[in-house]
Amino acid sequence: MNLMQIAFLVFVFLSVFAAVAFAISYFRPTPVQERLREFTPRSPNSSTTASGQWVDRAAKLTARFGKLSVPEEGWEESGIRTRFMNAGIRGAAAPMVYFGAKTILALGIPGLAYLYFILSGKTIQLNSMLVILLLAATVGYYLPNGVLSHLVMVRQREIFESFPDALDLMTVCVEAGLGVEAAIDRVAGDIGHKSEVLSEELSMVGLELRAGSDRERALRNLATRTGVEEVEAWVALIIQAERFGTSIASALRIHSEMLRTKRRQRAEEAAAKIALKLLFPLIFCIFPSLLLVVLGPAFIQIYRILLPTLSGGG
Repeated sequence: MNLMQIAFLVFVFLSVFAAVAFAISYFRPTPVQERLREFTPRSPNSSTTASGQWVDRAAKLTARFGKLSVPEEGWEESGIRTRFMNAGIRGAAAPMVYFGAKTILALGIPGLAYLYFILSGKTIQLNSMLVILLLAATVGYYLPNGVLSHLVMVRQREIFESFPDALDLMTVCVEAGLGVEAAIDRVAGDIGHKSEVLSEELSMVGLELRAGSDRERALRNLATRTGVEEVEAWVALIIQAERFGTSIASALRIHSEMLRTKRRQRAEEAAAKIALKLLFPLIFCIFPSLLLVVLGPAFIQIYRILLPTLSGGG
């Protein structure tokens, strides 16, 4: 290890240490906030409040960089805002954090790569250097998109797995004589033991209905926020049942049975894919190891016996 490599490792260590120390000092609550937190009663949404404070501080940190890429117009009708709602991100500072992270990563990762090439002393042609820096900038720019897509996928999967149980509870409530609004409020409180995400979405529907919004608009907003096809089908079912005067309880029962069947079919499909997914690790990782363990001693014995024979016979 030469002097340049040692200097590069020292520089990386100091940079990471400075970044971690700055993050701890910046995001750590002040003594006044800690004292106020001791006297504030704990609520079920305390974790949400804490995450909101982290988002606000991250927005202040990335505000200058976020202004470079945040759209000035058309944010309310943009597709990225719908993705934010599907991921459960509703803070006003979230777009600034998102676009700020895209800008920082798009500039920071190529900068680190270029610094590594300089300090390592490797000779790379200019065209290859430009291609590597361009790929690094592309990865940094689209990395927040991957994180957002992962959050959306996890949230939609949780809603899909818990929605049939919520429909069963709603069917029981409607058959017992409750209205649709009262059934949604009751299910929102009961389903919270299994899925806080679905409980939060149903509670928001109840809040919209109490605020004076009509049922159709509140349900369509639920379908837009979740982005789950099964929820959209349930919303269309409720709207059509109310419009044509059919029984909502029977429609809910049929739809819940269909969703349970679909959930079971998805589980069976995932189980059927296990054999194919295990095939490649079995061929490339486990099978060569077994061959080496089982046939290795035999190959050694053959080598020890045949090599002297061949050499003596020659």
